[in-house]
Amino acid sequence: MPLEQTNMAVRAPGRGVRQVAIISEHASPLASPGSIDCGGQNVYVASLARELALAGYLVDIFTRRDAFGQKQVVRWGDNIRVIHVPAGPAHYVPKEQMLPYMDTFSRFVTRFARRQAQLYDIVHANFFMSGIVAKHLKQALGIPFVITFHALGHVRRIAQGAADTFPPARLRIEYDLMRNADCIIAECPQDKLDMERLYGAPSDRIDIAPCGFDPQELWPVPERHARARLGLSHEKFIVLQLGRMVPRKGVDTVIQGLALLRQRHGIDAELLVVGGEEQRRDGRESPELLRLRALAAELGVGHHVRFTGRKDRSELRYYYSAANVFVTTPWYEPFGITPVEAMACARPVIGAEVGGIKSTVVDGESGFLVPSRDPRALAERLAVLHNNPELAQGMGDEGLRRAYQHYTWRTVARKAASIYATVVEGAAVLPVPSYSEL
Repeated sequence: MPLEQTNMAVRAPGRGVRQVAIISEHASPLASPGSIDCGGQNVYVASLARELALAGYLVDIFTRRDAFGQKQVVRWGDNIRVIHVPAGPAHYVPKEQMLPYMDTFSRFVTRFARRQAQLYDIVHANFFMSGIVAKHLKQALGIPFVITFHALGHVRRIAQGAADTFPPARLRIEYDLMRNADCIIAECPQDKLDMERLYGAPSDRIDIAPCGFDPQELWPVPERHARARLGLSHEKFIVLQLGRMVPRKGVDTVIQGLALLRQRHGIDAELLVVGGEEQRRDGRESPELLRLRALAAELGVGHHVRFTGRKDRSELRYYYSAANVFVTTPWYEPFGITPVEAMACARPVIGAEVGGIKSTVVDGESGFLVPSRDPRALAERLAVLHNNPELAQGMGDEGLRRAYQHYTWRTVARKAASIYATVVEGAAVLPVPSYSEL
């Protein structure tokens, strides 16, 4: 059963803030976890909205319609609506190709907002394209906005080079939004530093609110029970990697680390890779999954790497709890929710020393930090945990304590609500602009 959540409830909204619009153009809270383009931002938007709604806020989430037959307005529990915005074709569009539809998206949201009995008190944009929409709402209706970028174009370009296929305009848009937002919500100290260093963002308009986990969804399950449920050996040293199957997540580094762990350290280890879709609509596996399978076979560990495909979130606590250690080695990571989720299940974490992982994982206490794209360093740390089970258990216990102290979604929502209140209270009282029917 979940541990008791000890942090205080989100403070009920005062007179200044009651109605919140959350913009998340490509990351719907209704999307299947682990599916294409469905990752941490989806979880962030869904979890933040739920906690705000439980505290009495009225929350509308605007996301792009990506399938025929979707209801325009979906009531998603008490106090939450999901609005599917008709902008672009009614099918999946990669987020890298979505920018041309943001003007249509902005006009729809503005018309929708005008038809409500009361205007939204504040808009929370998620990702730079949602920021375009929030800025339009501010100009048209005078509604202040905050923005969480979730990833920065400059950082992505540094890490991925030519593999970054977002349009060059992204950097200019991000630069502009950092000067027009009423508050920027960074997800970790590194995120804030990147904004200041790469964009010259004003530090006095940046606040930090991390991502989190749900104690009603993730908690430690006895290892033997978790392994029995999943049909896993009770004797193997099991390494878990969980996330989307895209190159920047560094799953290839984990596979290479496993091969070195078996071959150089003589440890009978297996790797579970959870996430992504095993097959696409055309019946074939994704290119990234095919690449990773080929790599495992080439390194002689094909029979020791198990690709499970994506799993329902209700199953994730069993995968985390069945593993001896959770590993995540992305090239870059604005925050990284999965290390926090593993900590919530009392598992030690080995993470790349990038982004938010540097803040969530305390090196030598709740796990280890290693350079990204360094399978040798990863294998060495895995061997340390295998050879020192008491150390591994102690790190898992420390991670669990940190997760509950700093990273529940209720704690995150309390911080976001405080930011909203400060922004609304400090917003200048300006007349609503005059405009024709959009």
